[in-house]
Amino acid sequence: MVQPQPTSVTALPSGAAASSVDATLAELVDRLVVSPEHLDGYERDLFPHWTDDDGDGCNTRYEVLLAEAIVAPSVSGTCDVTGGMWLSSYDGVEINDAGGVQIDHLVALAEAWYSGAFSWTTDQRERFANDLGVPWALNAVSPDANQAKGSDDPAEWLPPRPSALCPYVEAWVGMKVRWNLTIDPAEEEALETLALGCPESRITVPLGVPSTF
Repeated sequence: MVQPQPTSVTALPSGAAASSVDATLAELVDRLVVSPEHLDGYERDLFPHWTDDDGDGCNTRYEVLLAEAIVAPSVSGTCDVTGGMWLSSYDGVEINDAGGVQIDHLVALAEAWYSGAFSWTTDQRERFANDLGVPWALNAVSPDANQAKGSDDPAEWLPPRPSALCPYVEAWVGMKVRWNLTIDPAEEEALETLALGCPESRITVPLGVPSTF
């Protein structure tokens, strides 16, 4: 996972719509809307994913594999990926086979549904599920880490690798802001506590859907 880099705050004219938000981690946590989760109706198929938006033959999964490889794989045919090496940021596991890499939605599709995506259009859900607009939306990780995380939020699961903790929390909050998703009360409490442990964190977040910020 690439840690978001700090930039200066740019004030917007009164009434202007923001295309991005820049603030400290604690400030962004404070601005997230707290709401009970909407648990009914989730189905994974409601989020069309692994599309090939640029038509180059590599779908979203392969785009992430190519972007996050620490040793570049070979690519042949219609995006047949062989060789290469990946470092699972959550647990520090090295993976030497593309087939052994799982692509994690940092904010899981189910969690997104619970947090507001239930009211989105199919197009919005597809854009979320294939979000290559920021480097921390989708992550190449080990199967063990991905399965342990599941659809949990930071009140329920955190990466076991200490160096991954603050980047993970930054990215989580960044995704909730980027897609105008809510947080539940337990999630809010966890994020407030975690933000205290990451006092230097500052995030610039390009917005993905219309935001109240």
